[in-house]
Amino acid sequence: MLPQFNDTEIAFKHQSNHSLKQAHFLFSAMGNPLVTKLGIAATQWAFKLQLPIQSLIKSTIFKQFCGGETMQEAATTAHMLHQYGVGVILDYGVEGKDSETSFDAAVPEFMKAIEYAATQPNIPFISAKITGFARFALLEKINNKEVLNEEENAEWQRIILRLHQLCQHAKANNIMLLIDAEESWIQQPVDDITDLMMATYNTEKVVIFNTFQLYRHDRLAFLKTSHQKALVGNYLLGAKLVRGAYMEKERARALSLGYPSPIQESKEASDLDYNAAVNYCLDHINSIIVFIGTHNENSCLLAAEKMQQLNIASNHPHIYFSQLYGMSDNISFNLANGHYNISKYLPYGPVKDVIPYLMRRAQENTSVAGQTGRELSLIKTELKRRKLS
Repeated sequence: MLPQFNDTEIAFKHQSNHSLKQAHFLFSAMGNPLVTKLGIAATQWAFKLQLPIQSLIKSTIFKQFCGGETMQEAATTAHMLHQYGVGVILDYGVEGKDSETSFDAAVPEFMKAIEYAATQPNIPFISAKITGFARFALLEKINNKEVLNEEENAEWQRIILRLHQLCQHAKANNIMLLIDAEESWIQQPVDDITDLMMATYNTEKVVIFNTFQLYRHDRLAFLKTSHQKALVGNYLLGAKLVRGAYMEKERARALSLGYPSPIQESKEASDLDYNAAVNYCLDHINSIIVFIGTHNENSCLLAAEKMQQLNIASNHPHIYFSQLYGMSDNISFNLANGHYNISKYLPYGPVKDVIPYLMRRAQENTSVAGQTGRELSLIKTELKRRKLS
């Protein structure tokens, strides 16, 4: 039976009237581009001046999109989701650091997350960004094929070592590790290091996933190339499919530096490539483990229909669906109700450290046409249903 994404009773069963009204207020604010722009600027300004705004952020946008400041707080959120058949992707949401000390300090934090996830039945994944372990400027230099000096080569080797430590730990604890995509101008070294980790650790089962941003016009071809590379290398491909998170930034940079934009010309083109990527993975489900990360209801429904056509069980161990915590609960909880493998992407970390993540969520809900309106419409429908019943 195919999932029904309009069932708001199932979608919001885990939320009280009060939390639904808070979410309605927040999405209404984020739906206004001017309010979002001013809010982001004011937040950045307040942190720079060390003004006491953390409690305000924690009780609003942080509460909506993050699991907590600590792993213990995130565990409480994960336990709540588990009651409804929804798994969790734990993500230590600290990014944008720029020192060897902070990169080294991130490793044991992720190790702890992996160890904790291994004790829980509903945390199959940990998520990580290479920029949490590597200097952005170095990745950009490698991406541009510039020659590294001796010190930079040593720095790159330390990055590879950090990733080996994480991947070894993930494999030993039977936890899957999702490597997030980054901006196009640093993505090549991210792909290279992820390919190396997949070739090393995905020989018997998938431990490591690379992320394919299908709003880039070259990623569908890259997905197919990656699959062929895995077949030749005798390892399994872990493919996390997303549309992408840096559209405005990518287009603005391409325009300012005068090179062709890597972003698709239209949303329709992104949708076509995304759905083609899902179909490709499902057609090769014996050698690809696919992670369908999307807030697009049509893409989720097409995937479910394709699974039905191919006689693939809803809970097949090679197929996972995912949405961000705080968004698209109508998709997540209705998929869980149909016994599909579904996990919420759950970032956690100190408020000040997850600000870059929260800024992207605010910008995303302003820029993605229809998403905020859909969230508001579903919340209104559920509040009305509860009032009438």
